[in-house]
Amino acid sequence: MKEKLRFLGLDVHAETIAVAVAEPDGEVRSLGTIPNRSESVRKLIKKLGPSDKLRACYEAGPTGYVVYWQLTELGVECEVVAPTLVPVKAGDRVKTDRRDAEKLARCYRSGDLTAVWVPDEGSEALRDLVRAREAAKQDQMRARHRLSKFLLRSGQRPPTGVRPWTRPYLIWVAQLRFTQIAQESTRQDYLHEVEHMRERVARLEQAITEAVKLAPPALQQVINDLQALRGIAGISAVTIASELGQVSRFESPRQLMGYCGVVPSEDSSGKRTRRGGITRAPATHRCRSRMELSSSTRYLVRIAQTAGEHLGRGERDCVEGATPAAQALYETGRSRQEPGDCHSSSPRATGLYRGYWSQGRNHFQAASCSLTTTKATTKTSQEGKS
Repeated sequence: MKEKLRFLGLDVHAETIAVAVAEPDGEVRSLGTIPNRSESVRKLIKKLGPSDKLRACYEAGPTGYVVYWQLTELGVECEVVAPTLVPVKAGDRVKTDRRDAEKLARCYRSGDLTAVWVPDEGSEALRDLVRAREAAKQDQMRARHRLSKFLLRSGQRPPTGVRPWTRPYLIWVAQLRFTQIAQESTRQDYLHEVEHMRERVARLEQAITEAVKLAPPALQQVINDLQALRGIAGISAVTIASELGQVSRFESPRQLMGYCGVVPSEDSSGKRTRRGGITRAPATHRCRSRMELSSSTRYLVRIAQTAGEHLGRGERDCVEGATPAAQALYETGRSRQEPGDCHSSSPRATGLYRGYWSQGRNHFQAASCSLTTTKATTKTSQEGKS
């Protein structure tokens, strides 16, 4: 006999949640709107019946995964779905919270929704810290631009041979003086902001280093081994690991590359085949990191003198063993570029993500097997004692 389940569609906002239910007999009806508070969610689930007969979903958004964790604690199976992949009728011109909740319940029951991976609290916390550092870097760039453009408008030029934003450059800016009090106050404020942003970035990078030390061993190993790949140091490795999450959930490099937006777009119909550039589908954070890392493979392969300080397995031998593969990746990327194009990163990004998938999947699977073996051993020993 087929199990009768009730499917809940939740349109989650900061203050309210619109609720709809798809009954087993086919009826889809609205249950109204409740406050977005844990107590209200608990009362709703208690009112709807046994939690093991309920299935809930809502769209990923600015409210995060708080509702997901609340429903999971109450024993309800919940999924967070990708809002861009929710089916939309071409002629539908009316959009309300009630209609959105009913559509989610109806599509969830029919299996037309695509769930996203939900990180645990530790992974989400590390990702928030990495994104805070990235926001600080963007603010630092804006602060530097304000100061440099102010000096340019004022006709101030650094001495010959002084590179921008080096220590001699900042000393030169600090020693400048303007006759107008307003301009002098502007210079001091802009310079103070540049120094503040530098300290902020350094503080967040130190916090990331400390957070990695408290991360699970499997994640630490992935971060450590990613630094054996070209163009990746500590912060870049943490960014990749936190943004991609559990790499073992991808069954093949092709899935990972599709998730990261490095597969070609296509608009084909009938006998016509039309393929375009890469989809660039992922979030801004992954896209920016991908471009920065892949651009480093444009240059010839060299082993840094300090490579052994941050590498994991095999230390320096790991890099030396990877040199032929990295050289081949460099040649492939150069051969696929158009004449005069020095920024084509698709082939290089493809090779990099294959490396990410191989190393990350192996370590997460090893950690899972180790955990399973440990649990089995513990269970056997407990049964022997009893």
